[in-house]
Amino acid sequence: MSSASAPGWEARPFEARALPAVLLGWWRNNLIAERARWSLWLPVFMGAGIGVYFWLTFEPPLWFGPIALVLAVATCLAALYRGQMLAPAATFAAIALGFSLAQFQAWWADAPKLTHELGPVIVEGRLMSVDPLPEGTRIVLAPSRIARLTPQATPLRVRIRLRHEDISTLLPGDWLSVRAILLPPPGPAMPGAYDFERRAYFDQLGAVGFALGQTETIAGPDGSGPNRWQSLIQATRTVMTARIRAALPGPTGAIASALITGETHAIPPADAGAFRDAGLAHILVIAGLHMGMVAGIMFFAARALFALIPVLALRYSTKKWAALAALAVTFLYMLLSSATVSSRRAFVMIALMLCGVLLDRVSVSVRTLAYAAVCVMLLSPESATGPSFQMSFAAVAGLVACYEALRPRLSEWHAHAGFARRAGLYLFGIALTTVVTTLATMPFTIYHFNRFPLYSIAANILAVPITGFWIMPWAILACLAMPFGFEAFALTPMGWGIAAVATIAHGVTELPGAVLRVPSMPPAGLVLLAVGGAWLCIWLRPWRLLGLGAMAAGYASLLFVAPPDIVISGNDKLFAVRAADGSYLPSRTRGALSAEEVWTRRAAAELGAKWPVQGQSADGRLSCDTSACVYRKDGRAVVFAHNREAVRQKCRDADLMVSPVAAHYTCRETALIDSVDTWKKGSHAVWLEPDRIRIETVSDGRGARLWARSPIPRRLLQSATREPEPNNVEPEPNNAEADPRAGPVP
Repeated sequence: MSSASAPGWEARPFEARALPAVLLGWWRNNLIAERARWSLWLPVFMGAGIGVYFWLTFEPPLWFGPIALVLAVATCLAALYRGQMLAPAATFAAIALGFSLAQFQAWWADAPKLTHELGPVIVEGRLMSVDPLPEGTRIVLAPSRIARLTPQATPLRVRIRLRHEDISTLLPGDWLSVRAILLPPPGPAMPGAYDFERRAYFDQLGAVGFALGQTETIAGPDGSGPNRWQSLIQATRTVMTARIRAALPGPTGAIASALITGETHAIPPADAGAFRDAGLAHILVIAGLHMGMVAGIMFFAARALFALIPVLALRYSTKKWAALAALAVTFLYMLLSSATVSSRRAFVMIALMLCGVLLDRVSVSVRTLAYAAVCVMLLSPESATGPSFQMSFAAVAGLVACYEALRPRLSEWHAHAGFARRAGLYLFGIALTTVVTTLATMPFTIYHFNRFPLYSIAANILAVPITGFWIMPWAILACLAMPFGFEAFALTPMGWGIAAVATIAHGVTELPGAVLRVPSMPPAGLVLLAVGGAWLCIWLRPWRLLGLGAMAAGYASLLFVAPPDIVISGNDKLFAVRAADGSYLPSRTRGALSAEEVWTRRAAAELGAKWPVQGQSADGRLSCDTSACVYRKDGRAVVFAHNREAVRQKCRDADLMVSPVAAHYTCRETALIDSVDTWKKGSHAVWLEPDRIRIETVSDGRGARLWARSPIPRRLLQSATREPEPNNVEPEPNNAEADPRAGPVP
């Protein structure tokens, strides 16, 4: 019998042809069945539009976003009129809205900024904020005058670090004069790293620097200074922080300030690292945990107080009055915490919940989270690209999705439980919450911080009850007693609880294998994880499990990560090469802690010994003499010249020449990275592969954007005539990336 006449032969091609139609029908049926959840994708597509804007490597015309939004709205109206294709049109509109918001915010935030080092100069201006640090103080000024700068070139805000200053004498709203060295906001320490320059652009921070002496109070113009209410809030925060730290000196007071006023910069790095590595960093950041505790404590306290007054309890709905009191206190707490992204998100959700109490409706749902995300992106679209926004909403989305599925069972358990069983359910809830939030935020923790705490469940089971039942009630009492000068009576027992939580954090981090270090995830992997997580949390039907496939693909992208063999800083004065054991060997160790920390963290590597002045490194890959250092790997040689003469002598022998001076006319025979390249393109990362040398720069990822670094200044071109110091000599730091006093403090 021929194959053409075999039984079932004609049916098999028919089934294959029908497979796409079957899959399309299955997809359509699931979509229609979950049409009530379609609106939950609005913040996701808005975030996608914002992401597209920041992903571009060129600045789109200002008219592009508004026109795209108008066309999208017109498409939605047409689809609504015809009753067809409304979902795709709404998707396009949400993406266009996010893109337009980000573009408008970038245009609105445009302000002057420094393009080169300036100073010492006298800076005079209005004090905007004061941040206590473990060593010293950091202030933000709105300058009215900077010596040697025209008014048109004067930044709107500058951030200056003070070495020795009494914080109690600095109040936002005062006018100060300080002698300082100013620098442009530093760019990323390596390609793909955190872009402080972009954040500074949206904060309208045009310069960073450090003071050379004490500040002086001067007389400011009468009636000057915008945003006086913001100055009042900042002054309140500053005074409260000073009084908290006076009652609780040391790390305990710094942590107490973080919980009450949101001032986290004063926490010593050792303590901040212990909380982070124990999975307790969320306790130090005012977000849903703190806002929920404050709202809950105030709601039940106010309701109990009103119940003691028969006239109110018998005639009025004290439940609604308590909701209003909790709403007011929570709003003040948000302002006191400087209205960060996490506190704004938490306030919107709590406000919607309390409004539901006022309207006799239950409003805690995934829609509340969606509304909160839309509100935050409308106010500050650029925040959607930051870890605070991403981790905050991912954690709450995971919790809402989990408890949506488990609510019937948990309600049944709770309804028939006694005191002991309810206590067990509470501990189970903490453990479940920790597991869910840890899994939900894991992609963003890996992508932004390259660390994953393995014992966070145990740490949270011990620390969260102490925070909720002991620390936060005393914190509220301290705030209420502070106007009368009795805050020490509440802060002292609060400090006992903080000390207990800090002991837990340090104890957990000392356990073997407490932290898993992970190299940086590719952006595509993060997108897959975010989309897969949204798919898993938004839908209710079994097809939601398709999100696990996307998440698996995102995590699989880590298998294709290869750390760079060479990293070159943007100021061409610091280099690091990868040793045979995977560690990074820095060219110098003084004034470069910030850059080295970023390089080793993103590669999940350790920091090795400094380059030898003469001789070889332990693995033999790096050899140095008085004129140059040579790094060899996979048959390729990279020469780090100390001066122009070394560039001339060794140019022909190198596969790649790294020069601290402008040398494109000196070395034409080989690939070259010189001082002009590092200034124009920022930090470089180099991979030595058997068939090629791959080079990535900061400008490759950022492109020509509004916040990108300005063109090369004249002074750098003049430096081509000067010989720099040899690489084995450690010069004084002269820019924000090399000097930790001027750079960002985590």
